[in-house]
Amino acid sequence: MFSLSLFHLKNPLPTGVPYHPVYLAPADNHLLLTKRQMLVVRGPRENQFRPAIDPLFRSAAAYHGANSIGVILTGFMSDGVLGMEFIRRSGGVTVVQHPDDAEFPPLPENVMRQINIDYVVAIDEMRQLLEELSSKTSHGSLTVPSDIRQEAQMVERIMSNSTTTNIEELEKAGNRTAYSCPECGGGLWELSQEGTLKRYRCHSGHAYSQDSLLNGMSASLEETLWVALRTLEELRNILQHISRGETVKGNQRWASMQQQRVEEMKVHIERLRELLSKSAEADEEQIEETG
Repeated sequence: MFSLSLFHLKNPLPTGVPYHPVYLAPADNHLLLTKRQMLVVRGPRENQFRPAIDPLFRSAAAYHGANSIGVILTGFMSDGVLGMEFIRRSGGVTVVQHPDDAEFPPLPENVMRQINIDYVVAIDEMRQLLEELSSKTSHGSLTVPSDIRQEAQMVERIMSNSTTTNIEELEKAGNRTAYSCPECGGGLWELSQEGTLKRYRCHSGHAYSQDSLLNGMSASLEETLWVALRTLEELRNILQHISRGETVKGNQRWASMQQQRVEEMKVHIERLRELLSKSAEADEEQIEETG
């Protein structure tokens, strides 16, 4: 982990040159905000991404509340939806690129589908809007909800120190569910508050929105089914080999029994192939709908 100061310029620019820094998260690292620093950390994935949008927006909402501005541009899937809700619940401003203007509209559409957004504008209009919004000292006086601040501090500690989440802390923050984490197999706690979007977190620190959890479970199930299919095909091949060997030896009864098992394996294999084919078709339909 390393940090960057938000309020100190190591190499000042010449007089009169405007200073407008842009900070990007390095590959395979999250970017978090504190009150006066930015933290670059390699913590657990959120929504199966690293870097992810939600941790950044959550930390911005927790530490900067009504002075936060969340912006979602073109993209896929749902990482960033929860983050925008965190900012909105903390009194900040939410801005989304208009889907008609986005090269990939699913992410802007997902945000707009689940959250009441303050501004939906084309990219050409965004610069002027952000200049106007950022020139204001504060956009409200709403207190940051305690669950957002608590989760942001918990995530900061986990990602900065490479530790796991304290079980007692998770129990206080939410309710344990019957679901398992698609990445590590651990239990999941639902941290959602009444009237907010569903969100989940495991003991290892992996976090999910409801959409990303569904996607993760589907991918995990598909992987399991492919393993089962491969195992059944290998079992079928072994049984066929045994049946042929027994036939050569003249043990027809034993050979027939093995061949019967081969036919049973074929039925199971075809059912699995059909299931995987339907699953792929369903995934394609979901991608078209939500990215």
